[in-house]
Amino acid sequence: MKIHEYQAKSILAKFGVPTPRGEVVFKKEDAKTAAEKLGTPVVVVKAQIHAGGRGKAGGVKLARSAEQASELAGQILGMKLVTPQTGPEGRIVHRLLIEEGLDIKRELYLSILVDRVAEAPVFMASAAGGMEIEEVAKEHPEAILRETIHPATGLQPYQIRKLAFGLGLAPELVNVAVPFFQSLYRAFVETDASLLEINPCVVTGDGRLVALDAKMVFDDNALGRHPEIRDMRDLDEETPLEVEASKFKLNYIKLDGNVACMVNGAGLAMATMDIIKLSGGSPANFLDVGGGASAEQVKNAFKILLGDPNVRAVFINIFGGILRCDVLATGVVNAAHDLNIKVPVVVRMEGTNVEKGKEILKTSGLNFTVAAGMKDGAEKVVALAGGAR
Repeated sequence: MKIHEYQAKSILAKFGVPTPRGEVVFKKEDAKTAAEKLGTPVVVVKAQIHAGGRGKAGGVKLARSAEQASELAGQILGMKLVTPQTGPEGRIVHRLLIEEGLDIKRELYLSILVDRVAEAPVFMASAAGGMEIEEVAKEHPEAILRETIHPATGLQPYQIRKLAFGLGLAPELVNVAVPFFQSLYRAFVETDASLLEINPCVVTGDGRLVALDAKMVFDDNALGRHPEIRDMRDLDEETPLEVEASKFKLNYIKLDGNVACMVNGAGLAMATMDIIKLSGGSPANFLDVGGGASAEQVKNAFKILLGDPNVRAVFINIFGGILRCDVLATGVVNAAHDLNIKVPVVVRMEGTNVEKGKEILKTSGLNFTVAAGMKDGAEKVVALAGGAR
């Protein structure tokens, strides 16, 4: 789960991480009041959306008076920001962070994430703060410093000093970096975050380290331990179909193709999308009904799939283990009757009660295409969707 910058900063502040003073607003009139409260010569008006690259897209502006802050807020609120992370559809700005301006001397990049290869958290740092880290990694990979953190011992002071000297920080700032970095790591671990990114972390004129921006992403499976974080979820930042899927405990991610995919298991979902691409098609989504889906969940999954107007055909690719093939077939037939499905449906199933499942499909009186295997199914569904894209 993602949260907004101002929410991430509120969490970091609880762990002792210095952040700029600021206030979230939803109306331009409130922006003026917030700027007056800050009382600084410069305030920053920052769009709050779940994506980076806001500044280049016009979502971050400097104001030199409360009146100007209000004027800029009126321009940004309701604006559609299109950044590399939003995709061409963009995001509508519904809230702003009004924040004090700082005397910035240097910008750094800091992040902590879970490295699945190392099976441990990794602290990353770079002197190229304020830049898109993907570009830095591509053009200058040597500019990114990494320290793997042993989960049993946590982030050690010697690792922080190594990073700090690698960033070229002055000796007096190295002593500041030790508690700052340790606080970041505590926030990461104790909130069950999967990503914590500070870009930029700034060195101020008076020798402080401050998290000028903040991004946090959390492990959905741990949100039960953190109801206060779960309540920060902003449904306006998620696609309606993804929100609907979460109500039925379905894993759904919208893509830009025209072949809808219903599978059970993330690995099978990835393989299904790959084989659709290999067959010349383009997947419209990633939808995993899970291992123990019921006929009712299958029906709900169908509703979500068909809610995307770009879908021209549906590929159901199921390996029946806990989810028996006859249960799947029953759900598919019920959904077809209730939802009046107009697009072609290709079904490939293997596993428990597979012959019974195929019989249910064949005797349903509906026009399902039963595939002999994944490759056969992918080729059939791409053809039915209108061929290669």
